[in-house]
Amino acid sequence: MLRVLAVDDEKPALEELLYLLRSDPRVGSAEGATDATEALRRITRALEAGPGGAEAIDVVFLDIHMAGLTGLDIAKLLAGFARPPLIVFVTAHEGFAVQAFDLKAVDYVLKPVRRERLAEAVRRVTGLVAAPATGAVPEPAAEPHPTPAGSPVTEMPGSADGTASEQIPVELGGVTRFVAIDDIAYVEAQGDYARLHTADGSHLVRIPLSTLEERWASRGFVRIHRSHLVALGRIEELRLDAGATTVRVGTAELAVSRRHARQLRDLLMRHARG
Repeated sequence: MLRVLAVDDEKPALEELLYLLRSDPRVGSAEGATDATEALRRITRALEAGPGGAEAIDVVFLDIHMAGLTGLDIAKLLAGFARPPLIVFVTAHEGFAVQAFDLKAVDYVLKPVRRERLAEAVRRVTGLVAAPATGAVPEPAAEPHPTPAGSPVTEMPGSADGTASEQIPVELGGVTRFVAIDDIAYVEAQGDYARLHTADGSHLVRIPLSTLEERWASRGFVRIHRSHLVALGRIEELRLDAGATTVRVGTAELAVSRRHARQLRDLLMRHARG
């Protein structure tokens, strides 16, 4: 059972995070801290007591923007310890992913926190905590280690005729894996990165959404919003409600912008006719 410390200087956000953590059966205890000083005091006591101590902490769920020391500052300080607790960043800001994974974070969860996304982070932590006891090698986190700005980027290969290849390389904790394009249901823009959503989870790649839109048009991917690219064949439902258009892709409901709504309806009609 995991022993968790959650750190957030916004009390409502902290209470919500603690509620979700405590409702997960893999979490044995979850305590909160509202500032960096309190968090470091608790972590220091836990490290001094050792992993078998009553105040031991397996993982810290850590906000980034806080008064005084930031979550990144705390993670840098913890990196100096021999056996620090694992770190999961929980933040409303997607622009710190590179720094977070450089600090060996297990996961990077964006606010507002979804229960199923938090459960995935807990699963990853549980696997890493259990690995030393079982001797198993933990699987790499499904969240990739984004390529730092200025360093070489793994480009998506293409075939000789310029069409997109069958797979896209994804960097997972220093290991390159390949995700089949046909397994991707939709893509979400996150700054200069794109998050690929599959049935098994999501993967962050340093490729702008506009680039994927151009390369994957021939594979049935269509732009429905400035933030989303969707595989046409994965759309299960198109809904028009009070002038707003949305599509359902698996369990996700995605907004369709007005400029793309008519084109999407036409494409879906043609797709339905074969």
